[in-house]
Amino acid sequence: MASQAKPDLSEGAPMDGARNRGVPPGTPGVRHVAIIMDGNGRWAKKRLLPRIAGHRAGVEAVRRVARAAREMGLECLTLYAFSSENWKRPASEVSDLMGLLRHFIQSDLDEFHANGVRLRIIGDYRALDPSLVDLIEGAMARTAGNSGPIIAIALNYGAQDEMVRAVRAIAERAAQGMLATQDIGVEMIDAELYTADLPPLDLMIRTSGEQRLSNFLLWQAAYAELYFTDMLWPDFDGQALAQALDAFRLRDRRFGGL
Repeated sequence: MASQAKPDLSEGAPMDGARNRGVPPGTPGVRHVAIIMDGNGRWAKKRLLPRIAGHRAGVEAVRRVARAAREMGLECLTLYAFSSENWKRPASEVSDLMGLLRHFIQSDLDEFHANGVRLRIIGDYRALDPSLVDLIEGAMARTAGNSGPIIAIALNYGAQDEMVRAVRAIAERAAQGMLATQDIGVEMIDAELYTADLPPLDLMIRTSGEQRLSNFLLWQAAYAELYFTDMLWPDFDGQALAQALDAFRLRDRRFGGL
């Protein structure tokens, strides 16, 4: 596993035995956690299984972690499910991923709704198959009135594309004389992002040992803490999430100050 030393931005030792008891609800300072769910293919390869088996196991990890996040009192959990670059994968794998997404929504929506979860999608999801778009929008509409935590799924998402989209929207208003260029600021750009109505990002987790952001929430991660673990995504669970939150609590967040 990665070093536990704080400067390495890797796994931190749990505090006061929290590895076993888990992080209590309402973990101080943590409202929004995002996860780059990496390692499904490697998980399957280690077991001499097809890649789709790794993706299926990854869906089970999503269920475990979503339940744990709700129990821990997180306001928002954002999961990187399908990037705008993932279209480069073989068509058969893309089809398998979309089928798993469809099944996940159909099978888990009742549980989400019963627990007050609000489902959100960030990214250009309307470019997906129309029947899947209808399913997604129906799920979001059904849970929109809930008052519990948000599960945000990033679909056909790329942070650079998101920022270009935001800048274009602002530039159009400026060209129409609706605002002056000197009025453009951080808050205005924030308001044009897919995440405009989500809490600020506190913690970004990436599984599988890779240590990069892969075009995920680049703007939002400006002052987020980063946590990298060698654990492959299908093995990730509530205990692993609790350990990441314990590591977060050890960090000294100064936001540029002293």
